[in-house]
Amino acid sequence: MSQDATPSAADAPTAEGMPMLGLGTWENDDPEECRTAVETALETGYRHIDTAQAYGNEAEVGDGIERADVDREDVFLATKVWRKNLAADDVRETTEESLDRLGVDSVDLLYMHWPTGTYDVEETFGAFEQLYNDGLIHRVGVSNFRTEDLKEALDVADVPIFAHQFECHPLLPQKALREITEAHDIQPVAYSPLARGEVFEVDELTEIAETYDTNEGQVSLAWLREKGVTTIPKATSEEHIRDNWGSLDLDLDDEDVAAIDNIDREERMVDPDFAPWN
Repeated sequence: MSQDATPSAADAPTAEGMPMLGLGTWENDDPEECRTAVETALETGYRHIDTAQAYGNEAEVGDGIERADVDREDVFLATKVWRKNLAADDVRETTEESLDRLGVDSVDLLYMHWPTGTYDVEETFGAFEQLYNDGLIHRVGVSNFRTEDLKEALDVADVPIFAHQFECHPLLPQKALREITEAHDIQPVAYSPLARGEVFEVDELTEIAETYDTNEGQVSLAWLREKGVTTIPKATSEEHIRDNWGSLDLDLDDEDVAAIDNIDREERMVDPDFAPWN
């Protein structure tokens, strides 16, 4: 792998039209830093930007997209409806507010952020279906669903569930969730794919990284890509944005993938009290 190589946007793999490496914006709440990060990512080659109502930065994300020298239609834009806004009327009202903040007529993917709060499987999916039919969203997604939540949703949903976003990384491989998404042709999307920095302290990843003259973060992103998982690592500095993008140049061999598979740890980094598994 060449550390100086910079893959182009055309080099990035896609999953049913969704670029498999995106920019996450969770906790990027400094307005100018957020705008600049989005602009930098798009100028670097990213074409997938992920935000949420709860992040409080949709307007800044929209500004960053506007500032970048990239056509809006070339950007895959995703946001999420917060758990307190999942009643039917609130879904519609708050999604329209999200579109206004983002400065767009529609988003490529709208997630249900958590299956808790005012979430009701039939009512919430019905509201999302209406948004889909009205052209305000192009794909429906879920986030932080357990396998049982996903099975229930699949029984009810009249529009395809395109993606499921959940925490996933070498320290929380989420095999069961990955298997059910694959079985139902749902795209898995990993947030916190670097385990909030913990992957840099994992000996197995360090050993592989040294072999390729790279770092543990790029190894983790490459491993997830080998598993067919889209990743949206958060980054704010140009250095980290470009470093994550460089993971597209890293191809792990079967031995590397097996070594990471065998780490055998289950460490969740995002575990709020309202999570469905608590």
